[in-house]
Parts: sequence; C-alpha cells; structure tokens
Amino acid sequence: MLIPLEWLKEYVNFDADVDAFCERMILTGSNIEGVRRYGEGVEKVVVGKILSVEKHENSDHLVVTRVDAGGAAPLRIVTGASNVSEGDLVPVALVGGVLPGGFKIKKSKLRGVESEGMLCSASELGFDDKVIPAAHKDGIWILEKEYEIGADFVEAAGLRTLVVDFEITPNRPDCLSVVGMAREAAAVFDCKRIVPNARTAGRHANKAEDFISVEVRRPDLCTRYIARVITDVKIAPSPWWMQKRLMLAGMRPINNIVDITNYVMLEYGQPLHAFDIRTIEGGRIIVDTASEGESFTTLDGVSRTLSADMLMIKDAEKSVGVAGVMGGLNSEVADDTKTILIECAAFNADAIRLTSRKLGLRTEASARYAQGISPELAGEAAERVCALVERLGAGYVTEGAADVYPKRDARLSDGAAVSAPPKAGGGLSRARIELRVARANKVLGASIEDAEMVSYLRRLEMDVRETPGKLEVLPPHVRLDLNEEEDLIEEVARMHGYDRLASTLPAGAGPATVSRAANLRDLARDTLVAAGYGEIQTYSFTGPRGVDDIGAPVSAKERRFVRLLNPLGEENSVMRTTLLPAMLETLALNYSRNNARVAAFEIGNTFFDRGDASLPEERISLSMGAYGGDMDFFRMKGALELLFKKLGVRVVYEAERDAALWHPGRCARVFAGAARIGAFGELHPDAAARCGVGTRCYVAEFDMAELIEKANVERAYVPLPRYPAAERDIALLVKEDVTVKRIEDAIRAAGGKLLESVRLFDVYKGPQVAEGMKSAAFNLIYRSQERTLTDEEVAAARDKLLTALEKEIGAVLRDA
Repeated sequence: MLIPLEWLKEYVNFDADVDAFCERMILTGSNIEGVRRYGEGVEKVVVGKILSVEKHENSDHLVVTRVDAGGAAPLRIVTGASNVSEGDLVPVALVGGVLPGGFKIKKSKLRGVESEGMLCSASELGFDDKVIPAAHKDGIWILEKEYEIGADFVEAAGLRTLVVDFEITPNRPDCLSVVGMAREAAAVFDCKRIVPNARTAGRHANKAEDFISVEVRRPDLCTRYIARVITDVKIAPSPWWMQKRLMLAGMRPINNIVDITNYVMLEYGQPLHAFDIRTIEGGRIIVDTASEGESFTTLDGVSRTLSADMLMIKDAEKSVGVAGVMGGLNSEVADDTKTILIECAAFNADAIRLTSRKLGLRTEASARYAQGISPELAGEAAERVCALVERLGAGYVTEGAADVYPKRDARLSDGAAVSAPPKAGGGLSRARIELRVARANKVLGASIEDAEMVSYLRRLEMDVRETPGKLEVLPPHVRLDLNEEEDLIEEVARMHGYDRLASTLPAGAGPATVSRAANLRDLARDTLVAAGYGEIQTYSFTGPRGVDDIGAPVSAKERRFVRLLNPLGEENSVMRTTLLPAMLETLALNYSRNNARVAAFEIGNTFFDRGDASLPEERISLSMGAYGGDMDFFRMKGALELLFKKLGVRVVYEAERDAALWHPGRCARVFAGAARIGAFGELHPDAAARCGVGTRCYVAEFDMAELIEKANVERAYVPLPRYPAAERDIALLVKEDVTVKRIEDAIRAAGGKLLESVRLFDVYKGPQVAEGMKSAAFNLIYRSQERTLTDEEVAAARDKLLTALEKEIGAVLRDA
C-alpha cells in the first residue's frame, strides 16, 4: 500500500522525520517495504512555456520548439513528442540539469539542429507508466495548472515528497487505506486523528429515491448496498492536488468522477463504482447472482462467461456490473453523462474472492473486498464521495440515499463507543471482548499496568470499560480482525512495543526429547547423503496427472486422492499419495538443464482419502531417484542395502512384475517379514519418456513408516573371535529359476553351527554352463568359538552342506 506522507499528515500530525516514523511503525507491527523519495536528486527542471513549434528541417518525426524557461532568451529544444503546441506549459530540464537516476542533460545536436535542454515526460520525472494520465502517457507532460515561468518545477508541483510503501497483511484490511494508517500512526505517536471532511452543503434539488431503488436478493452475499445520485455532472480533469495523490499512491487519474471514487477508495479502503444512470433500466438496482453461462462484457472490453454463484449488480433487464470486481461496459460513465449513481456496498469476502479467481480478474476493488470490509464503512465513504463532488464542482448531490442494510451483525449491541469517532450509516452491533490483565501479562511475559493497557486500547479507538482485574473492550467497526482475547493481547503487545518485551524461554516439564521416529528419519537422511544422494523437498499439493504418468491402475491406492476445496489449479488440486511423480519431475527438470548426473531422495508425507468424513490417512514415505554416471540397478541396491543395514531391517527381494512403471527384469519388490515395504529398479522407457527423462533412470519408493516400525538399531557388543576363520569358495550349478535367495537360505539351513557367514560374489550363465542352468558362487566362512578348526573338520562340514543342497534344491558343485 503506497501512502504519500503529505496525505497521511493531513489526518495525523505526528512529530517525526520519515526514518523515525518508519522505525516506530515497524516496531509496532506495521511492516514497511521501503520509502520512495520523489524529486530527490532532480536539479534544474523548471516550468517552461512553448512559444512556437516548427517542423525539423532534416527529420519527419522531430520538431523544433522555442521555449520560455524564465531566462534572458528563449531556448531552442528539439523533441520527438507530437503532443506539444504553442502556449503549453511543460517541465523543462535545462542544460546541466539532473533527472531521476542521475541522468544529466547536455547541450546536443539532433539531426544538425542544436538542442538546449529537454522537454520532460512524466516517466522521465520518476513516475511509472501505469499511473501517468492517458493524455500524457506517450508524450511530454502538459501542465494543466498555471505556474510561474522559470519556477523550479519539482517545488512548484509539490513533487519533492515522500511515499511510504506499507506491507499490509491479509488480517488487516482496515490498513489498506490512508485513514486506516492514520489511525495506526495516531495510536503509535499518541496524537489526535483528524477525520476527513464528509459534510455536504445540504442544498438538494432532488431526492435519491426519485431516481433509483435498490433490492438485495442475496443478503448473504451483500450485507449493505448504498446508492447515492449526483445530478448535473460535469466530466472534467481532476485538480492537480488529487491527480498527484492518486499517482503517488499508484493509480492513474482519468476524470473527476472516476478519480473521486478512486480517491475515496484509497482514503477509506472502501471500493466505489459510478454508473451512468441513463443505462439503468427501470430505475432499479437488483443485487443477485448471475445466470449460469451468462455472457457479460466488463469495463476492460473483455466478454466473460459467468457462473451461477457469481454476485452481479443488475437493473430491471440486464447485468450492469460484477459485484465487487468490475463494472460493465454497458453502464460506463461517458463524456456526456449528466446523472450518475454512486455505488457503495459491502459484499461477502469469500464470494468476491472466488469470483475474481474464476474470472482471472483482480482489481483494486476485488483485492479489498476479498479481505473483508465493514458494512459501516460504506456509509462513511458514501458521505465523503458526495463532499468531494461538491468541493470539485463536479455535480449536485441529491438528498438522501437508497440504503439497503438487510443483514446487520447479530451480536448483542453494547452501546456506542465513547472514544471512537462517530459512525455513519447506522451502528454495527458487536459484543464486547473481555481482556484479563493478568492473562495478558502472563502471555507477554511482561508487567504492564491496567491503566497502560487501557491507554493503548483507547489510542486504537476502542471503547474500554474497566472492572477489577479485567477490561471489557469494544473494537471499532473496521477492526474485523479483533474477535477474542488473544487478539487484544496482540494489540497491547504492539502498542507497548515488541522491542520492550523481555526475551524469555518457554517453560517446560523437563528436557526436550526427540522421538524414535524422528531419530530414525535423521539416520536415514545421513545414510543416504553418505551414499551420494542429495535431499530434496517438494510440494504436498499436486495433480492427478502425476499418478497417470507412473501408470497406476484405476483401483490403486495411489488414486485415493484427498481433493482440495479451493485449488489454485488442476496441477495443485489434490494431496499427494506418492512421492514418485515429484521425484520424476525433479529428474526431468535436471535432465532438461543438461545435468549429467543426479542422485536424490525425499522423505515426506503422503495422504490417502479414507472414503468417509474422517481425517485422511497420513503416511511417511521415502523416494529415491538417480540417472547418469555409473548408476545402475545394483548401485541403487547397494545404497538401499546400506540403509537397511543402518536401520537394522532384514529384507527379502522378489522380482517386480509391474510392467507399466518398471523395466522388466531390472526391478525388485522388497519385503520385511510378510510386509511389502517398497520397490525399486530401472524405470520403464515408456514411463521415462512420459516424464521427460531421455536416459536410463532408476527410482525407488518405500513406506518409511513401515521401515521405522521394523527398525532395530540396538547393537550388542560381540568380542573379537579368539580363533581363526576358515574360508571356502563354492560354485553351485542350479536351474535358472532357482533364486539366489533360495540358495542362500538352503546354505544357512544346512551349514551347521560352524558356518559363520555366507556371501554371494558371482552369478554366471554362458558357454561353460549347460542351457537352462546357472552358476552361483558363494564365499563361506567357518569358525568355532572353542578351538581352531582343522582342514578335515572344514571339509566334512562342506561335504555335508553339498549333500544337503543337492537333495534340497538340486544344486551340484561346478567342476570348472
């Protein structure tokens, strides 16, 4: 929110320079993004008068002007602008002058003609293009007010000024206005706030009811609608003081009527809209929802398709505006408009937010309505508009208003707030909020006296009743964010000053502890990082398409989506049920950036709909992804085996047969006991292509919750063996369909108590092995805890093992 300091000081006269002002405001909770210093560094820019305009002899797009800049003789200045005419007053940068950004003006020649300065546009003097009046946007700034020739332009136009850029949080819509920030500044600096003059002369030739009637058919979506009527309208440019404030606040001046409505919106935070009353059929305003599929053209000239939940402003025959968002082209105020209707209303915040989002149309009005506006504010703003219309001589204000207020606040009225400013348009009933002084001090860790709290709250224009040990507080109607005791405690903290609150540690019952699950997750992270994988984090919101890309069947649990009620888009419409799509998206992004090698992992939550009204099932999962370098199935398996070893989880591998996601023969399911805990392997080429990865890539996904449940990280001390081991290697011939796991289990079962360990080190199929057979080579370690084994004992144990293997799985010792 851009607020010119001179405008703010019109309503609160604090005694502080801009730096001190910003510091105090920040320390009391009003964040400031920066200060714009207009006119700073601008030198030798004066008011000049165009004496003549002649065509440039060597150019079709340049003209040569003679300009009186207050010097002894006129200046000859060459310009490419086509909007200058004899007699115009313009800002002139003299030779040696400096413009914003440090641009220095020098005497120069343009196509052979000497130029003794520069005629300036508004953008060259520091204004953004979006706020420059349309008449001056593409040319020189033609001054509409009389100025002394040769006067310093920045001083004469009042442009040596400061604009504070406030960052307004969504819970404080009352601060989206000059009056709102004046209320804050008055409280912070403990000074009086001046209320804008909203008095009208009272000489009314007609009554508003003679021109218009209002009907609100959706009181749940429109809590108040005020229509004021202005007759004998004179459309003209606004005076410079108003144009300047609008431009400094980030809005483009258009004409006096539009500028007045925008001015009051910035001043009060209440959006307004002007209709040409000639276009309102039947003299009726009807507030109702649109027809499904209705087509409506807004002021920007775009035809938009409406839905039945969008609130509209209608007359007796047609829609004339999208409520709270933008008016219609069919009711636009024109140059020959003589009577206008000023709309000042309060609409449902959620309804306006959804309409704005669905239409893809965000305006200053919709941004304010979407955060919530008090119905009481409409009455105050309507009076202020009428006062400005009279002040500018833009028309005559009719007597009264069509004011429909169908849904007043149902909370128990407690009487008028003595310390608050008068309320226009009727009183909003609100219940008082109880604030316990001891509770506030306990929460803040402070010792603030009752009287000091009362002072803080009254400075914020709250009505306070004092009772022993507690305060009964009635907030002003604009403070929609104040609803409970904690809100008032925050206000006390702000006004006391966060910098004055002592830092204290929260009290606890004992030392902080970390859960077993958290420790195991950290162990898993450390292990995978040590294995060369980098951790990533992705969004929990995703789209259904990711599950399609990994080929999940229709009945798969991955399709039990938890859907969002108000998604930002289809790609963020559900909670993720698997981490794989995000991992594949990460791999694809790195592949598209020509990163030759990637190895990543993520530990995060997945969410599953239970099919009823209960909260979704939430599971923690682990995903891994890698491509490039020497990455293959076995390298990923090695990283996983390291992880399983660290976690103390014994696993079994089985071939994975999901042809949609995995490459046949290069993937495996992993079991811990009877529970399947995950799968890994090479991604199917078709799946990789769908995801945008043009090389072999390897992925894994595991149920981290299952891994944590089965983890056993306790380690028992085992002393070093006293006797040496005896190693033997055996190569066994078995049928191809006999798995290594089955062979290993058979070896362990038949190895006897002397067999200490079994390790596979080779699997071979080739010319020296019969067709349909394979060779599996194992390293066996024998050891006794009681003595040194002899060769005869080891040979006997080995022979017994080979006999058992031949009988159990048909394995025979390979000769060569």
